[in-house]
Amino acid sequence: MGDYLRQIVSEGIQEKLQGATAEDVIAMLVFWIIAFLIFILVYALICMIMMKIVKAIFKRIKNKKGNSITIQFMQRAVELALIVVFIILPLGGKKIAQSLLGSTAVIAVVAGLAANEVLKDMFAGLELSIYKPFDVGSRIMLEDGTAGIVEKMTLRHVVVMLLDTTRLIVPNSKANSGMIVNYSYLDTVPRSLELKFPIGYTSDIEKAKEIVRKTICDCPLTLNEDKYKEDEPNSRSVYFLSLGESSLILGATVKFPHEIRTEVVKDEINTQVFKALEENGIEIPYKYMNVIVKKEA
Repeated sequence: MGDYLRQIVSEGIQEKLQGATAEDVIAMLVFWIIAFLIFILVYALICMIMMKIVKAIFKRIKNKKGNSITIQFMQRAVELALIVVFIILPLGGKKIAQSLLGSTAVIAVVAGLAANEVLKDMFAGLELSIYKPFDVGSRIMLEDGTAGIVEKMTLRHVVVMLLDTTRLIVPNSKANSGMIVNYSYLDTVPRSLELKFPIGYTSDIEKAKEIVRKTICDCPLTLNEDKYKEDEPNSRSVYFLSLGESSLILGATVKFPHEIRTEVVKDEINTQVFKALEENGIEIPYKYMNVIVKKEA
């Protein structure tokens, strides 16, 4: 396309220059400059419209199917293809293809590109979008212990929002090759955590278990239901686990939705249980030391 336009312009200029006066040359130059600028503006407008159409199409798909990493990766790939087709190739025309195909170093270039980090990340992104070990909104933990929520995926990176709301940029190739803990892999199964609560040796164990159980079940952040029956041991959700050095250790399994952070649930449950035990006169022990001072006679 670029070579064809240049040929038309060249032939038109040569034809007009034959027997033309200085005024004609100036007028012709002004005409071609204006025509060229109009062409560039129209072409740029067409490219912008195409990009907006693509964004509108994918926005509609996201509204129907959800904003998954597969859709995000496909959108970036289509946008890249449009840039190549409508911008890079028209500017280069046949010369790009001839220089690449006619070069004796094509095989070396292709081999080098195949090992390039950019292509590795792009192919890794394709695998991630197909097999979906995680998705947008998934709460994950990387091999180094870094945890956060997947925010989006580009052709090269996975963007993870950390607990302090900063963003961690992970190359697709690393996200694809490393081990990842996905806390949101099965949304149908609620997440759970084990919490322990120490009480004093002289405390009423059954009363303490009842307080802890009711506090957890009444918490709006949990999915626990108080279905305890005395004649059904398996219905218990709070247990007397062990004897500590200075306390009795009660334990409980807390179930909660995927979208709530573990730290938030721990903070709420620990705070409410502490207040409930204190209000009901259940001792919460702590370590202390008795010092005996002897006076010499």
